[in-house]
Amino acid sequence: MIAAVNDADAGALIARCREASLALLGRNLVPQGILAASPTAAAEARRYTRIFGRDAAICALAMCGSGVDALERGAVASLDALAAQQAPNGQIAKYVDPDGRDADFWYLGCIDATLWWLLAADHVRRNSPLDAVRGRWQREIGHAIAWLQAQEHQRLWLVQQNEASDWADIMPRSGFVLYSNALWYAVKCRFGLPEAQATRHHFNHLFHPYARDLPEYRRARLLQHYARRGRRDSGLYLSFVNFASYGAEGDVFGNLLAILHGLADETAARRIVGAIAAARADDPYPIRAVLHPLSRTHALWRPYMARHGQNHPHQYHNGGIWPMIGGFWVQVLARVGMHTAARDALARLAQVNALDGWRFTEWLHGRSLAPLGMAGQSWNAAAFLLALRGLRDAERAAAGGPGANVATGA
Repeated sequence: MIAAVNDADAGALIARCREASLALLGRNLVPQGILAASPTAAAEARRYTRIFGRDAAICALAMCGSGVDALERGAVASLDALAAQQAPNGQIAKYVDPDGRDADFWYLGCIDATLWWLLAADHVRRNSPLDAVRGRWQREIGHAIAWLQAQEHQRLWLVQQNEASDWADIMPRSGFVLYSNALWYAVKCRFGLPEAQATRHHFNHLFHPYARDLPEYRRARLLQHYARRGRRDSGLYLSFVNFASYGAEGDVFGNLLAILHGLADETAARRIVGAIAAARADDPYPIRAVLHPLSRTHALWRPYMARHGQNHPHQYHNGGIWPMIGGFWVQVLARVGMHTAARDALARLAQVNALDGWRFTEWLHGRSLAPLGMAGQSWNAAAFLLALRGLRDAERAAAGGPGANVATGA
């Protein structure tokens, strides 16, 4: 049983977690940028002492605007390091060695590193106090966008990908993936790319295939039919849609990003929040990666999910608790006006980061709550800071003052 936190203690805990988060990011900085986790022997063995595309980008969103000079400069250095080892075709690496000796692009490609890098580059160029950032990375941005456009379906305007080729790197999502396309729509909006509204339209028809108006494109209608037949609306977007297959496990991160980036309208946003809350996915800590973990008997189970004994039900991406995603849950609660619930979730997010002497653990078992994964996780700290920023902005806006959620560039 996790003890509840009263209002006075919650305020102190949140303030302490803010300071601990800033300190962790500072400790995990090297001259070339932000490492994924604190440098230990275990982290080095698992390559967490690298600058990861997605991790560094999320950290850059938080470090930029922090007011801490070292973090402001670290945000730029992180994006510089990734840009320096961009592939000739425009792809941003899964991770780069701080010493510039290695760039890893994963087994089946890594689509979201490029997406996150673009969002962070745009955010830093707009918000950094460093004058030298204005107009930075223009050539690399153009190449990255061109690489993503080459992955885009030319009638549905959604990007396509292989299995296990985004942050959930041992999950069987493929074809059109919710999480990646939520980021793709955000990239399109930030950079004024063509067909953004067509992307939004097909996103909503494909990942929530219950609309009465059918798409004009025949293959879109067939995909929608395959995805909805024999199943009831859970309230969430599907995690992926492929030829005659789909993901109904309830991808929390993808659904949260759909809200934060404006793909879900107000009705859909409240429907999604209600479904996640009803499943108690943030109890006791925010938040589980999926609502319905895949078992070994599920049609989507893959043998690679058991690699290292890691992705069994209620573990890792298959239902583990991820404080990093919890930061986005707080932002969503704030975005839909549930400020009291957001502050409560923020306090519990501080609680989970504080476990084992402020371990900032990567993930926890979804049932036993055992802290697992790597300690000193940079994006845990970043997501907490983004959550705090998003909640304060929402509260200021509700009070009639200036406020805009810039945490995800939304």
